[in-house]
Amino acid sequence: MKHLRTVTYVAEVARAGSIRRAAERLNLTPSALTRQIQDLEYELGTPIFERLPQGMRLNAAGELFARHIRDQVADLDRVRSQIADLSGVRRGHVSLACSQAFVTQVVPEEVEAYRARFPQVGFMVQVRDHAQAVTALAAFEADLALILQPPPSAELHPLFSGHQTLCALMRTGHPLASETGPVRLRDCLGHALALPDHSLAIRHHIEHALARRGVELRPVVESGSLEFLRNLVLREDLISLQIPSGIPQDPRLHSRPIDLRDLTPMTLVLAQLRGRSLSVAAAKFADQLVVRLNREAV
Repeated sequence: MKHLRTVTYVAEVARAGSIRRAAERLNLTPSALTRQIQDLEYELGTPIFERLPQGMRLNAAGELFARHIRDQVADLDRVRSQIADLSGVRRGHVSLACSQAFVTQVVPEEVEAYRARFPQVGFMVQVRDHAQAVTALAAFEADLALILQPPPSAELHPLFSGHQTLCALMRTGHPLASETGPVRLRDCLGHALALPDHSLAIRHHIEHALARRGVELRPVVESGSLEFLRNLVLREDLISLQIPSGIPQDPRLHSRPIDLRDLTPMTLVLAQLRGRSLSVAAAKFADQLVVRLNREAV
């Protein structure tokens, strides 16, 4: 595995942007790390880094090499998982990038269920919304991405695609909580709003719908944290807009779907990087997630 150790060095220099910072993280001397990089460049017959006054970055050859190595490491993880299957012991690691809306219930419940069957499988869950999740897939930082309204990308290979209707979320004492059916968006706009900020796909979905009507949003509170917004509506007569999968079972909260005449459902997608072979553990977890998402989608 000496080859993989050298690859780790390259990845860390690329991430840190300098030999000194990378050496500190790897617990090596800068001269030792420089020698490792130079030996690799000699073996490849070409430099893979641009030496800049402010540090180092991968050149075109380096990017190509890094992509090749990520493919090899992913394949090695998959083979290790398959070998573990042959011995009857399910091992492995699953890395998931997911939108905030899924970290309250969906992902924790599914990880718990999976680990109850395969306790030797480890998980890395990263909260990455919208385009950030696609970036994580492309950089091999995640095996799977579970996201709302993903941007168009040729690198995405959807494993599941469904829809969820946005809901008006409020505390049970709110004036609009006296009914349970769909609520018109104009009725919500007549009350103080606590909305996701522009870092989240939910906000863009709402504004796109209102822009066609010439309506301007004026929330009294904005946040990139759905959890903060949920906690705030428990304390004030505010309305937030969130999808059902992100709303916990709390008797103090009341939710009503937004009328489909006002807001179309949001798209949710479970995807992997196109052309990448998933490990056995990641593929099995993806299958399990698809079953759950099929139950909850519109």
